[in-house]
Amino acid sequence: MQRFFLIKNGSWAVVFACGIVCFVSCIPNKVTTPSHHVNLTSLPSSGDSIAVGQIPWKVFYGDVMLTTLIDSLLVGNLDAKIALQRIERAKAGLRFAKGTLIPTVAGGTATGVRRFGLYTMDGAGNATTDILPGQTVPTNLPDYFVGFQASWEADIWGKLRNRKRGAYLRLLATQEAKNWLVTNLVAEVANQYYQLLALDFELDIVIENAEIQKNALEIVMVQKETGASNELAVNQFRAQLLNTKALELEIRQRITETENTINILLGRPPQPVARNRQDFLGAFPLQLSIGNIPAWLENRPDVKQAELELLANGLEVKSVRAMFYPSLLVNGGLGFQAFQTDLLLKNPQSLAFLLTGNFFSPILNRSQIKAEYQAAIAAQIEAVYQYRKTVITGYTELVNQLANYERLIKITEYNQDEVRFLQTAVDNANELYRTGRATYLEVLLAQRNALEARIASIEVKRRQLTCRVNVYKALGGGWK
Repeated sequence: MQRFFLIKNGSWAVVFACGIVCFVSCIPNKVTTPSHHVNLTSLPSSGDSIAVGQIPWKVFYGDVMLTTLIDSLLVGNLDAKIALQRIERAKAGLRFAKGTLIPTVAGGTATGVRRFGLYTMDGAGNATTDILPGQTVPTNLPDYFVGFQASWEADIWGKLRNRKRGAYLRLLATQEAKNWLVTNLVAEVANQYYQLLALDFELDIVIENAEIQKNALEIVMVQKETGASNELAVNQFRAQLLNTKALELEIRQRITETENTINILLGRPPQPVARNRQDFLGAFPLQLSIGNIPAWLENRPDVKQAELELLANGLEVKSVRAMFYPSLLVNGGLGFQAFQTDLLLKNPQSLAFLLTGNFFSPILNRSQIKAEYQAAIAAQIEAVYQYRKTVITGYTELVNQLANYERLIKITEYNQDEVRFLQTAVDNANELYRTGRATYLEVLLAQRNALEARIASIEVKRRQLTCRVNVYKALGGGWK
């Protein structure tokens, strides 16, 4: 229990000791860290138009069913909920850092008892001193106190202020981390949605081909009865039909798994996923423009998060560095103090206050502070490299996706021509087979090639839409 003594006549003194002597010797050597800046103007740019990444995701996707899924994603996704709780933790950290800047004040009561040895200065003095008229100081001296106690560290070197600023930047960084998570989740849902549409069209193609193959099998069986064909041809057509039926089941299984992948992202149990098939084949292409390089980099939440973490680590270095300097601690208290409870509230006899100032510099624990300082420096350098890595990775991702998008447009053109020619080849093979100028193997080969080309055309369209989504994500779009 801290004891407060009655100070008469309002006189008090604050003693400064030991701080100035060690002030100069305790300052650490300056540590140089790599610059975190990347020369963004050296990165090539495709123009100065507004980047696609600035478009809100509801406008970019447009499909009402897809945007409905994204709305459900933002509400039900468990990773997004975890990110929100991280933001709450960062807010609490900021409030704690702010609290260190203001005095700590506590109110309450304290009781105790003290006995001084009789063969001491205090004991001998108390034995001959009246605490009340006609009453000497008791050998076992009770002590009662009620009032307030306060302590405050004067932030001379900015240690606490830098921690508060760092906590604020880390709060912003967690918000950007949540935005980047949302960007990735939105892109993942969109890609799974387009995968689902592609599987729907592939299933339609397979079912259509199965019907054509079934009819062809019936024709071959009739031809066998009339002697125009043989059992080998019948078995080949039947095997092809069975293969197509098996492919149909595989696609249906992939549809179920893709639907459940979307359901997991939305944080809901397995159920059918509504989708709009009308615009899949004819959708896009989109005229993409990445705009000014620094602009789209600043739009990417992961780049902003890395920069904020870098700035926060820099402030942490300054805060730890200030721990080498002397600290000014002010302690005080105000209340009533007496050795009997019935005398406790007598004013001014029982009024007590305390005000002390301490100016101390670390001496024996400097190795501990040095270790913390070195750790802060290492964290800052790590943040520098992380920032550079994030910028380079983001730019490389964008370049790859833009190149992929341009090539997929050309691949789509080739694929469409391939499908057209192979479909014509199927018609030609059927006609030649009916007139005896082509074998059943040629018919089967033409049908299989046409089926594979049509499925490939759907896959190319899906890749094109996926690439479009990835370009949008690489530009920082999807969190607004």
